This record gives sequence, C-alpha cells and structure tokens, in this order.
Amino acid sequence: MNVIPSEEMRGAAADTPAGEPAARVHPSFRARFWSAITTPGVTQNVTLLTAFWIYVACSNVLYANSMQAGINSMHGQMVFAPAYARLLQHLFLYPVLLGCIGTSLHIGWAPRWRKIPAQLLLALVFAVLATPALWAGEMLMRDPELAAHKAQTSMVFWTGEDLPLWLASAITFLLTYGFALALVMGVAFYQHLRRAQLRSAALERALSSAHLAALRMQLSPHTLFNLLHTIRGQIGWDPATAQSMVVQLGDLLRRLLTAGERDFTRLSDELQFVRLYLGLQQQRFADRLTVSVPEPDHATAAWVPSLILQPLAENAVVHGLAGHDGAVTIRVDAVINDEVLSLRVVNTIAPGKPQGCAGIGLRNVRERLAIQFGDRATFSAMPGYNNVWIAEVRLPLLRDGPLA
Repeated sequence: MNVIPSEEMRGAAADTPAGEPAARVHPSFRARFWSAITTPGVTQNVTLLTAFWIYVACSNVLYANSMQAGINSMHGQMVFAPAYARLLQHLFLYPVLLGCIGTSLHIGWAPRWRKIPAQLLLALVFAVLATPALWAGEMLMRDPELAAHKAQTSMVFWTGEDLPLWLASAITFLLTYGFALALVMGVAFYQHLRRAQLRSAALERALSSAHLAALRMQLSPHTLFNLLHTIRGQIGWDPATAQSMVVQLGDLLRRLLTAGERDFTRLSDELQFVRLYLGLQQQRFADRLTVSVPEPDHATAAWVPSLILQPLAENAVVHGLAGHDGAVTIRVDAVINDEVLSLRVVNTIAPGKPQGCAGIGLRNVRERLAIQFGDRATFSAMPGYNNVWIAEVRLPLLRDGPLA
C-alpha cells in the first residue's frame, strides 16, 4: 500500500538537515492503543476479566429470574428487572470494569496512604454506576410494562425510597469488583512467583554446575609437581622409564581434561584413570607402593560421577605413606549389590595411626555426591582391621547413563 505523506510530514522532512536523522514520527492513537491491548499481560487480564464477567452476568440474571418467578407466584409484583435489562447492565459495566481495574493495576498500592484512597475511589465509581447502567438497559428496551413501572417509581427516587436498593446494588457490585481485582492480582502474583522459582532453579542449576566443575578440577597441583620432579630425576639414569612416565602423565592429563567437561563417565574409564594415576605413583615409590585395580575391560557397564575415585586414590597415597617407612598396599574395588554400586579404596596405614585426614579431597567427594544424588548416595571413610583405612562410596547403579 502506497502512503502519501502529508504536507506537515513533507515540511518536516525538508527542514531536516542533511546527515541528521529525521524526527521520529509519533505513532497514532490507534497504533498506541492496539499495542497496549495486545501486550501479553494486558491480553491475559482482559481474557480473565471477560470470562469472570460473563460468569457474573449469567449468575445475576439466573438469580434475578428465579427470585422474580417466586415473587410472581405469590404477589405478581415486578421487583427484579428483566433478563435483557440485566444483560445490558453488565454489557455497559464491562468497559467500566476493564478501565477501573486497568487503572488500579497501573497506579499500584504504594505508598499506601496515597494509593489506597485512590483504589477505593475506583471501586466506588464502578459500584455506584451499576444502578444507572441497569436503568439505561431498562429504558433502552422500551418495554411498555416496565416503562409504566419506572414512571411510578422513578419520581420518588430522590425522596429516598429507592436508596436501600441503590445501596444494596452498590455493595453487591463493590464485592464483585473486589473479586475481579483479586482474581487478576492473584494470577499475576502466581505467575511472578512461578517466574521467580524458575529463575531460582536456573541459578541453582548453574551454581551446581559451576561447583561441580570446580570440584572435578581439584587434582592437587602438588601431586603434579611431585610427578614432574620424579620424571626429571629419572631422565638422567633411566631415560626409558622417564619417557614412559611422560607418556602416562600426558594420558592422565588428557583424561583429566575430558572428565572435567562432563558430570558422569563410564566406570571403566574411571578405573582406567585411577590405574594411570596409581601407576605413576607406583613408579615414583617403586620400593614401597603396591597397587591393585580391577581391569577396566572387566568392569560392569555402569556410569559414575567423573573423577569420583581420584581424590580417594590420592588420599590413600598421601596418608598411607605418611608416618612410616614401610610398604603400603592400595586396593580399589567396585562391587554391585541390589542395584547399588560400591566403590571402595582400601590402603594400609602406619601402626598406631587409626584416623585419617578429612582434607579437601574427602570434602570434595561428599559435596559432589550431595549435589548429584542427595540422600541416595553415601560416603564413609573409617579405619578397618589390621591397620587399614577404608573409603567407600555407595551410589545408585546407573546402567544406561546419568539420565537413568
């Protein structure tokens, strides 16, 4: 569609200097009105109020008809307005309801000393207009019987005889207005609360993911420095062993980076990672350390949290070798019983040293299990018989991946 600019628009365009943006043309009232009523929140409120008002109109009409039928059976006097007049009354009040509630939502409730009187004024305006709307509906239909009835009663209205009916109608519609406003505000509050809960859940998931990523990457830098120092010492008198340790360390770091990118890994991969780590430590302490780890190829097809065994293995090496010069044996077991997977790291400790060290590694394991499994997983670290220390993780058996 071609739009021909008006004289004012052409003049404004001509007066605009070159190189400067043209003055913004204000949208028309129709465009602004349509934009306002099609806002998602406004559309929802209009839909709610329309459904509520249809219910109110039907209820009032049915109530008035039933009461009038009862009165007709006894006296035959016309007390309640006919159905079409009441329908017109609610039709006339509908835009008033939308306007009053829209204004109410716009002005809000704070500060209370100034907003509450304004809210009450809006409610009273709507309630007081109910009776004139009913009269307008009655007059519009021009029912001869009704016109005669109104001619007899309307002349004495200002003398106070119809004042109780006016007050009763105002109170009724005042309560109706209150219910409508409560409905709109209740739905808005629920949606606001729901959005807040979703945002809180999203932030909690992001925090948990960040926390898990930090926990997964807590491979002790001190351990890496010691391994590099050991490799450096091997280069001079045993280059082949040093070269083998460099390859193993590179494989270990590659698996560490891969595991740090995901929350869960296969049990076989986890056992292979622990085997590499303990293998390097065994080459470092060849005369003192004996290691036993299940073959990854024989491990059950299951999924476990990434790097869940590494802190336990590191704790077994550090605290197993501390306090004495004797030999240390470290054994890693993976046992399944009643759909529960038990991962156990057992190491010998120095005689007379029954307690272990509750360091960062053990807190790491507890925090990760709490985040990922809640009460379904447990962790224990305690001394056993014959100078051994037992660290055990019990968690649900995940056969088909972490989503199970």
